[in-house]
Amino acid sequence: MLRALRVRVVERRTPLPWNAYAMDAGCGGALTPAVLALNLDVPRPRVRPVGGYDASGEGRELPAREFPLRVSRTDPEVLRVEAVAEDCDCDWYLELDWTSQGRSGTYRIDDDGRPFRTSGTEGRPAYVHRDGGGWAPNPDAGG
Repeated sequence: MLRALRVRVVERRTPLPWNAYAMDAGCGGALTPAVLALNLDVPRPRVRPVGGYDASGEGRELPAREFPLRVSRTDPEVLRVEAVAEDCDCDWYLELDWTSQGRSGTYRIDDDGRPFRTSGTEGRPAYVHRDGGGWAPNPDAGG
């Protein structure tokens, strides 16, 4: 059982003055994750469940799913954390509380031993990689 998911912000800095590049245009897999939103700009950020979309072929909207989440070897869970920042360059990681067969613990989710890093892009040039190759201005970005 997945009991809770918390964020730990390690450091906050001024957003980086660099261009932003999005690699998310295109096709994905047929995953149906539990979607979790994370706003790193607030003083005490928390992971918040939000609704999603079933990409397995049925094409149906999915309700937000609150913790605890029941999992097993035959019924795994995919968590998709969508972290955003506008006003900070933040280092952060997640802590996942779990229980299984009478045991419990906390698993740290990070970038191979280092915190994740997310930087705001407000007012910065933003680009998206287009199908067929090449970079183009991203009309969906806040830059």
